[in-house]
Amino acid sequence: MRTLISTAFISLDGVVDSPGGEPGYRNAGWTFQDIEFVPEAFEIKGREQEEAGAMLLGRVSYQAFSPVWPDMADFARYKTLPKYVVSTTLTEDDLVPNWGETTILRSLDEVAALKETEGGPIIVHGSAALNRALSDAGLIDRYHLLVFPVLLGAGKRLFSATDKDAQKLKLVEYAAYDNGLQKQVFDVVR
Repeated sequence: MRTLISTAFISLDGVVDSPGGEPGYRNAGWTFQDIEFVPEAFEIKGREQEEAGAMLLGRVSYQAFSPVWPDMADFARYKTLPKYVVSTTLTEDDLVPNWGETTILRSLDEVAALKETEGGPIIVHGSAALNRALSDAGLIDRYHLLVFPVLLGAGKRLFSATDKDAQKLKLVEYAAYDNGLQKQVFDVVR
C-alpha cells in the first residue's frame, strides 16, 4: 500500500489559502510577506520531490499549478511523476500537454484504489477541499506541515470541520527556525 502524504504551507490558525500569491484571496502570498527566508526550513520540499512516486491534486490546484510548475526548475522532478487529479468536471481536453502523464480520478474510491497500487508515496499539494475529503475518508497517512508564524483569520483551511471521532497523530519529525517557521511531520495513527 502506498503512503498518502498531505503537504502544506499553513498559518498558525490553519489557513492554507493562496500561499504563493494566487489571485482572489486578500492575504495572497502570505508565506513570504515579512517572513525572512531560511533555506533549511524548506529542505523538506526538495525531499518530497525526490521521494514521491506520484502527485495527487484537486481540480482547483491543478488548474493553478499546471500552467506554471511544468516550466519551473524548482519543480522539475514533478514533471516526470505521474499526476492524478480528482475532479468530477475536468475533461482530458483540460489537461496541459507539457506536464507528463496525468490521470483524472472521479471519486475518493478511485483514490483509495490508487493507494493499493505499487509505487512510492503519493504527495498532495494545495487542494484544500480535497485534503478535507481525504481526511474525512481516512485516506491520509502523513502530514508534512510548514507552519508560518501568522494568523490569517478567513481563508481555506486544511483540516475538516466535520464532527467526527478524534484522529490521533504521532509527531515523527520537527524543527523550529529563527524566522518563526516550524516543520511538523505527523503520521496518522490507525
